[in-house]
Amino acid sequence: MLLKKDEVPKNEYDVVVIGGGLGGMSVANILAKNGRRVLLLEAHNKLGGLATWFKRSPSNHIFDVSLHGFPYGMVKSLKRYWSNKISQMVVGLDDIRFINPQYSIKTNYTKEDFIKILTTNFDVPLAKVEDFFNHVMSIGTEYDSTKTVGELFESFFPGRSDIVRFLMEPITYANGHLLEDPALSYAIVFANFMRNGIYTIQGGTDQFILKMQEELIKNGVDIKLHSKVKKIAVENKKVQGVFIDLQKIDSQSIKLIKSKVVISNGNIISTVKEMVGEEHFSKEFFKATNNVRLNTSSCQVYIGIKEGENIPSIGDLIFYSDAKTFNTKELLSMNITSRTFSVYYPKTRPGHNRHVVVASTNAKYEDWKNLNADQYLEAKNKMIDSTLDCLEKFIPNVRSKVDHLEAATPLTFERYTSHLNGASFGTKYEGLQISRGLHQQIHGLFHCGSVGIIMSGWLGALNYGAITANDVEAVLFTNS
Repeated sequence: MLLKKDEVPKNEYDVVVIGGGLGGMSVANILAKNGRRVLLLEAHNKLGGLATWFKRSPSNHIFDVSLHGFPYGMVKSLKRYWSNKISQMVVGLDDIRFINPQYSIKTNYTKEDFIKILTTNFDVPLAKVEDFFNHVMSIGTEYDSTKTVGELFESFFPGRSDIVRFLMEPITYANGHLLEDPALSYAIVFANFMRNGIYTIQGGTDQFILKMQEELIKNGVDIKLHSKVKKIAVENKKVQGVFIDLQKIDSQSIKLIKSKVVISNGNIISTVKEMVGEEHFSKEFFKATNNVRLNTSSCQVYIGIKEGENIPSIGDLIFYSDAKTFNTKELLSMNITSRTFSVYYPKTRPGHNRHVVVASTNAKYEDWKNLNADQYLEAKNKMIDSTLDCLEKFIPNVRSKVDHLEAATPLTFERYTSHLNGASFGTKYEGLQISRGLHQQIHGLFHCGSVGIIMSGWLGALNYGAITANDVEAVLFTNS
């Protein structure tokens, strides 16, 4: 059930899940369907994590923060772990555009179309292109993790910066991936997209998460919003439960909710260092956690079009850049040269006849953090203004059509998600080992947050919840 603000959760559960992102919701749903007593705690006022949205009045706009787009695998995973009804919300995006000084290309983002583009637009022999796809789409977890994405591209397309850009830039926009990152993690993300194109949710994130919440309640999950976990209780290397702050609804204030299992859907570094504490881990494990790097560069500009105004069909996703070549340092600079435009037409939200554009870019957390209040506001306004300048190239006189503008930086994501440094893409590759190793350190402690790119994005988060649910069942409940 969805507990009200003044309702206190039960004293004991089989499983407590901290954080209601897609991973946390999925692990809670699967374990509840398996008959486990599950409590899902969320600090925010709604579920979804970064699969979220916000509304603005009086313009009556609904802005999706991270909706466009994900691989077709979402359909299969939603059918398996959620319901057919929810999976039927997934629809395809078939107008993806790449526009930069090196080329201008329209694609449906499928393997077949990419092969055609690489052979026709980039003049690569078919045999070489097929070799590349066969190699990348067969890479498994046994693959050499020291080989970088840059080395992978150089081995197949030496000296071809234009091809590197075509194959890499969208993955960097979507997941924060860099040429210096392991080829393994790139291959998994790229192969997922290549299997059948890019998809989105018809009806919007709010309707999607609402249906998930209804499914959770139907399957017996107790959900408590506005609930920030103070500490994970650990004794003799075993989870005892969680401490939550009930100051506003109970004179007891801090309460221990007992559980056999605690699953964190939060940032892995915060989980280890803040919610558990150094004293409960081996020195080697804690040191390795300190060395985990974060992806902390997400920025967005939200553009609402006036009611009654129409905009031309300019594509569903536009990967636009003024940069002469693909350069990851330039891509992460506050001097923005590259953007992704996610265009939401009325078809995205049937019955809500509005146009919205969300422009996504990257600029490092540290650069934003080092600004004073006036400089920060000035930099945000500059990002908004330059984004509109860029959008004018596709929608003439767009400024006259706009009735709402605002921007988000890594500091915005930090404020609303409590993720360290606003890490909307989670961690780099090494975070996966820490996430997967929690249970070996503390019996009954698991994690299913965004780690190592492989487990990021909507599909990765959802599937990691399923993987963690299987781990919990295998380790703790098989013989119970």
